Amino acid sequence: MAKDKSIYTCNECGATSPKWLGKCPGCGAWNTLIESVAETAGAGKNRFQSLAKAQPVATLSEIEASDVERQPTGIEELDRVLGGGIVEGGVVLIGGDPGIGKSTLLLQALDALSRTAKTLYVTGEESGAQVALRSRRLGLDGSQVRVLAEIQLERILATIESEQPAVCVIDSIQTVYSDQLSSAPGSVAQVRECAAHLTRAAKASGTTVVLVGHVTKEGTLAGPRVLEHIVDTVLYFEGDTHSSFRLVRAIKNRFGAVNEIGVFAMTERGLKGVANPSAIFLSTHGEPVPGSCVLVTLEGTRPLLVEIQALVDAGGPSPRRLSVGLERDRLAMMLAVLHRHAGIAAFDQDVFVNAVGGVRISEPAADLAVMLAIQGSLRGRPLPRGFFAFGEVGLAGEIRPAPRGQERLKEAAKLGFSVAVVPQANVPKKPIEGLTIHAVERIEQAIELVRNL
Repeated sequence: MAKDKSIYTCNECGATSPKWLGKCPGCGAWNTLIESVAETAGAGKNRFQSLAKAQPVATLSEIEASDVERQPTGIEELDRVLGGGIVEGGVVLIGGDPGIGKSTLLLQALDALSRTAKTLYVTGEESGAQVALRSRRLGLDGSQVRVLAEIQLERILATIESEQPAVCVIDSIQTVYSDQLSSAPGSVAQVRECAAHLTRAAKASGTTVVLVGHVTKEGTLAGPRVLEHIVDTVLYFEGDTHSSFRLVRAIKNRFGAVNEIGVFAMTERGLKGVANPSAIFLSTHGEPVPGSCVLVTLEGTRPLLVEIQALVDAGGPSPRRLSVGLERDRLAMMLAVLHRHAGIAAFDQDVFVNAVGGVRISEPAADLAVMLAIQGSLRGRPLPRGFFAFGEVGLAGEIRPAPRGQERLKEAAKLGFSVAVVPQANVPKKPIEGLTIHAVERIEQAIELVRNL
């Protein structure tokens, strides 16, 4: 009997190798090659014998196009991330750390949707009794969500065809397997093929399919990257399991804006949307303290107020530069700009910068707030109450405008802030009631201004 031919597949990128290697030749990851039985080509040698007929081609300008209809999930923060609700025939991939609340949120959404549409929850990691127990714990008594405990793809597809649900959740895609492949559930081939079959079923039937994905120790979705390419929307659950707050971020959305976030609080009755997320990221000080500056940042289409804290302390021969929630390399650049253009030297000091609340800020408009917090900690002088700032600082010391500055100013004024330092180009044409705006063009002007406030 001929021995089955083995092939080694990377569980990070899907690259293959005829022999085992410690380092993946595709992505360079270590110890990710897993042995599996190579699939036979079958009738592949005859694949060119019967060519398909050419199909009619349409001109782009002649195709009728209309906005996609959305169905709200009943959870406002989730609808915000999705772009307004779920889309018929759409495929959503949601990933996050174990125990962060993926299954809880989806079960709550399905329960809300089941009041107006037919829903199906396919669980491959729990039994139906466990799902029912969780629904009782969440207070979802009398829920009409249909539940299927199954991991075989063909049976799942047959059930979807029979039930014809409007929304189907697959929890999780790593547990599903197809009899057509000999590899184990969770392997690259199984995840890729099962996701492709479920996507085709969603497009053909109009059922919205939500796939739950595991994450690796690096925090990325497990399985091949093609999994993120074939779906319509990719959502990431962020947050510390020790904190009660969770962020759901969209990193891909064919039907809405990317980098949109939804903010949730974990309670005894499940995840609840946070109406005023800025309150999470602002510390409550009785009096203004040195080293603190409020920043108005943008997350998707939502302006958020985040407190930036800085601590400058005496260092040794090798001072430390540590930032949490901000880019460390950009922190080093800002310290150099402060020294060169504003005369503030911190080369012999330890500098620690933190974004309160665990939020991650990647936009350069945080530069000005970070610099003002650093100089406040170094001088030991707090900024005045109700103060905030935003703006990008260049290497030449110039302060560049931030996008959608007027929306940032209005959001801060709505929350009771009264003093702003912003780039000259972000000054609104009409004054905003209750808000005093100071426009600056260079970092030295901003430093001199806050010293005199």
